[in-house]
Amino acid sequence: MSINKQISSSVNDIRFCKKCVISNQRPRIVFDEEGVCSACRYADEKKTSIKWAEREIKLQELCDKNRRNDGRFDVIVPCSGGKDASYVAHILKHKYGMNPLTVTWSPFEYTDIGRKNLDSFTASGFTNLLCTPNKILHRRLAKAAFFAVGDAFQPFVYGQMSYAFHIALGLDIKLVFYGENGEAEYSGDLTTKEWPGMPLDVWSEKYFKGVTVNDMVKYGIEKNIFSETDLTQSDLLFYAPPSIDELKRKNIEFQWMGYYRKWFPQENYYYAHENTGFEANPSGRSEGTYSKYASLDDKLDGFHYYLGFIKFGIGRATSDAAHEIRDGHITREEGESLVRKFDGEFPETHFNEFLEYLSISEGEFWSVVDSYRKEHIWQNNNGSWKLRHAVWHEGS
Repeated sequence: MSINKQISSSVNDIRFCKKCVISNQRPRIVFDEEGVCSACRYADEKKTSIKWAEREIKLQELCDKNRRNDGRFDVIVPCSGGKDASYVAHILKHKYGMNPLTVTWSPFEYTDIGRKNLDSFTASGFTNLLCTPNKILHRRLAKAAFFAVGDAFQPFVYGQMSYAFHIALGLDIKLVFYGENGEAEYSGDLTTKEWPGMPLDVWSEKYFKGVTVNDMVKYGIEKNIFSETDLTQSDLLFYAPPSIDELKRKNIEFQWMGYYRKWFPQENYYYAHENTGFEANPSGRSEGTYSKYASLDDKLDGFHYYLGFIKFGIGRATSDAAHEIRDGHITREEGESLVRKFDGEFPETHFNEFLEYLSISEGEFWSVVDSYRKEHIWQNNNGSWKLRHAVWHEGS
C-alpha cells in the first residue's frame, strides 16, 4: 500500500500546457485560464518583470552580511560535482568573495563519470565533505521507499536536503545555498516563486512526498523490511533536518541561487565545464531523455525518473524538454518529438544492479511498477501498456 501523498492529489482529466509539454499530472502544478502551466508563466516573468539588478544587489548584501573576514567557511553548497551546484559554488567563491564549504550526500552507487566530476570539482579549488550513509540501512530504506512511495530514490532526497543543515549547525555557518527553486522552475507550487529559499516547515510536502524518514521507518518495520534492532538514531540523524527552532535560533538560512540570478541549466553546463572540469555523459545522452549533462552521478538514478513516468505519465524527457522550451532553446513541436522518442525509455543499463541493491526479484519489481499505474493514465492492450493521453496525440 502506497503512503505517497502526491499520488492521491492528481486529477483524472489530463491536459497539457499550451506552451510547453508538461501535463497537469505533475504534483502541485497550476494551469491558468489560458491552459498555460505555472512554470511557463514564471519563465515569462523571468524575462519581463523580475528586476534582476535589484536581486543582484540583494545577493551582494546577503554575502556581505555573512562573509567572514578570517577565511573560515561562511556558506555551504550541497554539491555532487554536477553542473548546477558547481556553478553555484564557483560564483560564490570567485564572484562574491565567499568561502564555500561543499558537502555531498553520496549517491547509491557512483557512476564513473559522477565520481570523476566530483574529483574534478574539488581539484578546481574546493574543500568537500562526502557523507556515505550506513549502506545496510540505506539499502533497506531504499527498498521500503520503492514499495511505500514508488521511488527507491527517496532516502537520497532525505539526506541530500538535510545533511547540509547539520553541518551548518555544527560549524556555525549561516547560509546554505542550493541551485534552483524546483517548484517554480518545473511547474510546482507557484506560491513559492517569491521565496528566496524553502521554509523548513514545508519541506515534507515539497521535497519528501509528504513522507518523512520516520514515516518510512515505520512502514519498513510494518512490512518486515527491517526491525527496530536494525536502527540507531546516529545512523538516522542525517536523514531528517534539524529542528526548526534550532535553525532559527542559529539564524541559518536556506537560499536558492535561482532566486537571485536567472537560471539556465544549459548555461550552467557550459560554465561548469569551463571552470570546474565538469564533463557530460560519455555515452552521449542519459536513458529516458536526450540530454547529456544532468543527473549523471548515480547508477540507480534512472529508476527515479522511470517510476515518475509510471506514476504521472511524465518522464525525464518531458521535464528536460519543457524547461528548454521555456528557455527558448527548442520549440514546442521539437519538444513533442523528443518526448515521443525518449520519454519512458526503460533504464536497462543498470537494471540488474537495481534489483540487487534492493534485494528484489524482477517479478517483484514489475509488480510494484504496475501497482502504481493509474487507470486514467494507462491502458493495457493485450498485455502491452500504453499512455491514454500523450502530448503528441494533440496534433494527431
